[in-house]
Amino acid sequence: MEKIYEFYIKSTPERIWAALTDAEQTAVYYFGNTFVTDWTPGSVYATQNPNAQGPLGEGTVLEVDAPRRLVMSMTALWDDEVKAEGESRITYEISQIEDSCLLTVTHDRLRDDANQQLYGGWPMILSGMKTWLETGERLTTPGSLMYT
Repeated sequence: MEKIYEFYIKSTPERIWAALTDAEQTAVYYFGNTFVTDWTPGSVYATQNPNAQGPLGEGTVLEVDAPRRLVMSMTALWDDEVKAEGESRITYEISQIEDSCLLTVTHDRLRDDANQQLYGGWPMILSGMKTWLETGERLTTPGSLMYT
């Protein structure tokens, strides 16, 4: 199964790239989560939250073409049900359209009946990123309240 999300953001590719890869920024819109990695192809990463008991996810950075494309594998670890789903893949693609950008997130390599927890948070995460980049403010969502 494949899930595709498209968001138009009034920003630059460089600012969107920074929002994807800078721990201080991901903590703002990604439910308080940060990615611990050096963002080079082949590097492993862990998704961490200061209010979680352990890593929430892990994977490998597969492709890096800053500031246009980032591909990562992901295994969710926040509970046994999602961990049992195994590895999936997330691709971020940034395309500039005059003074805005199209951010396309493709989450694939999911089982046909995959647990919705694996992909159900994307609208909240991407809405939070859009709000952060366009206004400098945090967006309150059910996901953002999860680890507070």
